Amino acid sequence: MFNVSRGGDGHLRLHGRLDASQTELIRKILDEVTKSCTLDFAELDYISSAGLGVLLATQKRLNESGHNLTISHMNRHIRELFHIAGFDLVFEID
Repeated sequence: MFNVSRGGDGHLRLHGRLDASQTELIRKILDEVTKSCTLDFAELDYISSAGLGVLLATQKRLNESGHNLTISHMNRHIRELFHIAGFDLVFEID
């Protein structure tokens, strides 16, 4: 199961497993983001390569207008995945 909630601070909180079956949902939500935004991964258990692709496409789009995605509260497994994929050089990670 996967869902996204909006925090009062404007952050997007991702919950559950972001796999290929959920990319359309996250794409629709991230397509609405037009300014810098923080994605809170505290409750994200898993992210697939398809999910990573959606995040990368959003980051590229935001960078064109001087904005970016910041990712916070990654678990150890996801942090390692970002490092292996080189995404730790693409995204600001708190």
